[in-house]
Amino acid sequence: MATVILFPAIDLKEGQCVRLVHGDMNRATVFNDDPAAQAKTFRAQGFSWLHIVDLDGAFAGHPVNARAVEAILASVPDTSVQLGGGIRDMRTVEGWLSRGVSRVIIGTAAVRNPQFVREAARAFPGRIAVGIDARDGKVAVEGWASLSEIGAVELGRKFEDAGVAAIIFTDISRDGAMGGLNIESTLALARAVSIPVIASGGLASIEDVRRLAQPDCAILEGAISGRALYDGRLDPAEALALLAAARC
Repeated sequence: MATVILFPAIDLKEGQCVRLVHGDMNRATVFNDDPAAQAKTFRAQGFSWLHIVDLDGAFAGHPVNARAVEAILASVPDTSVQLGGGIRDMRTVEGWLSRGVSRVIIGTAAVRNPQFVREAARAFPGRIAVGIDARDGKVAVEGWASLSEIGAVELGRKFEDAGVAAIIFTDISRDGAMGGLNIESTLALARAVSIPVIASGGLASIEDVRRLAQPDCAILEGAISGRALYDGRLDPAEALALLAAARC
C-alpha cells in the first residue's frame, strides 16, 4: 500500500512565497522572498514532492512567475514538482514539462475547455493533473475570482477516461484559514471517480495528518500543506514519519 504523499506548497506572488486566506490576493502573507531557498528547505526536511502555484499566473491566464519556478527547478533537481497557475494552452504545458516539471495542473481550462485536458493527457501520459477548486460545492475559476455552475464531482467525472494522473481538490473556504482539511468532501470526490485525489485547503496540524493516516484515507494520493509548515504548527519529520508508519 502506497504512503499518502504530503506535498509542501510554494505559492508564488510577485516572485515571493506567500500564503493567502480563502484565495484572496489582498490577504497575502509573505513567508520567504527566496522561493528556491524555500524549496531546498523542504527537500532537506524530507519531502519528495513540491506543489507550486503561480498565483499571478492564475489571474493573468499565463505564466507570470516563470523565473521563480525555474530557480526552484534548478535548486532541487532530485525533487518531483507539480505546477499550476496560468496553464491554459498546449504550448505552456509542453514548455513546463520540457523544463523539468513532473506534472502540470490544469484548473480554469479544465472547466472552460475539457477537450484541452484530454489532448494534453494523451500527449503526456501521467503528467497532467486537474485542479478542482470549490466554494460551496461549485468549481471556482480564474484564480478563484469567479464561480462556475459545475460541481466538483461532476467535473471530476468528465475526466474519468481521459488519462488524468490526479485531481487536486481544494476547499476554498478552508484554504489558508487553518480550519482543518475537508476530508468528507475530498473522500466523496475520491469515491466518485477512479482518478487519484489530493486533498488541499486547511491542513492545520498533526491532527489532520493523523486523519490522513486512517484506513479510509488510503484511497487518497496525498494532501497539500502550506501555512502550517511555514509557521511551525506542523513538524515535517513527525508528519512524514506518521504517514510512513501508517502504510507499513
